[in-house]
Amino acid sequence: MDSESTSVLPESIFSDGLFVMQKFLKLTTGDYLVAHGFDEQNREILEEVTVEKSVTKLVAFDRIQSISERYVLVTSHGGRMMYWEYEENFEELIGLLRSHGLLIN
Repeated sequence: MDSESTSVLPESIFSDGLFVMQKFLKLTTGDYLVAHGFDEQNREILEEVTVEKSVTKLVAFDRIQSISERYVLVTSHGGRMMYWEYEENFEELIGLLRSHGLLIN
């Protein structure tokens, strides 16, 4: 994976009048799942969304809850959770996060 396909980008934003350094992760995402809560048996209610074409996104780190070999779990507006499939290689993504000091082990 080259540095142009996936990268961690700092972005300056203001929050409550304070200067904050926000970080983003560039990912190419495809199909996704939207979590709509839980049913009576405490099973997650998921809506499957199929897209025609993958799209490149800059995902704010504060929205990322977890990253697996297949999905990045993010929070959306209103607190809704979404599982985005991504195209990047998981091991290279781990290396990228480590190289930017964003991985503890």
